[in-house]
Amino acid sequence: MEKSRKVTPQKETSPPRPWGAHISVAGGVEKAPERAQRVGATAIQIFTKNNNRWSGPPISAQAAERFREESHRRGVTTVASHVCYLINLASPKKDLLEKSREAFLDEIDRVDQLGIENLVFHPGSHMGEGEEEGLKLVAESLDWVMERRPDSPAILALETTAGQGTGLGHSFPQLARIMELSAHPARLGVCVDTCHIFAAGYGVSKRDEYNATFKSFDEEIGLDKIRLFHINDSKKPQGSRVDRHEHIGRGHIGVEGFALLVNDKRFADIPMVLETPKGPDGLEDMENLGVLRDLVKV
Repeated sequence: MEKSRKVTPQKETSPPRPWGAHISVAGGVEKAPERAQRVGATAIQIFTKNNNRWSGPPISAQAAERFREESHRRGVTTVASHVCYLINLASPKKDLLEKSREAFLDEIDRVDQLGIENLVFHPGSHMGEGEEEGLKLVAESLDWVMERRPDSPAILALETTAGQGTGLGHSFPQLARIMELSAHPARLGVCVDTCHIFAAGYGVSKRDEYNATFKSFDEEIGLDKIRLFHINDSKKPQGSRVDRHEHIGRGHIGVEGFALLVNDKRFADIPMVLETPKGPDGLEDMENLGVLRDLVKV
């Protein structure tokens, strides 16, 4: 995106919607709310540690308290965290599965410490063992971690995926099957990634396709299970099974698809978080949020 001009967050005449972006925690988690305010975000997603490492340094009680205080002071009303990318709850390899489950427990402990309500994760990859076996293992893994953290208030949000390789979660029936197999479905939700569902084959660009997609979601899973949206356009065409995020309106989904989403009254109170490409100054987040706000019909 063009970086030569200064962009300031637009003011909203009505209470701001829970919209925002994935925000860096460089320098400590307590730094994220100020960065969110700077780009005009009232909803954020963070990593609570390095997203490509199994473990991270503990979060101090002081940092956790500061994060909560700053979130309130900066107008951040909704926070989600995404687990590290190494976790695979469907791994047929015993050592990797055990490591993934333990790492997931740590992720739950970290979001509980910070008061984060949604923990987003990719269901996992079956690595050649087959879809049904993979889905069963995801459900078993989730039950394993939930039964070891019975008092955690966090909702574990299965993220829709693009369908690359042996990855699970690229169809609504797959997500529904995981919930069906779990002994604790009330503690599970869904994070709908617009780029991912589009790449997986679900249409959202035209009204009839959009309506059909969310009708299917409602029938298979239930719209009440949607905890948040990842708002991303797609560099690749519908059904490509390739996960490549693009700025809002500049990809194959296009402006019309996002206009349908932001004006869908069913989702007016659901957090929507950008994961579009950006640099360190947050300018692109401000621009993309501006595009989305301009699409809202009064």
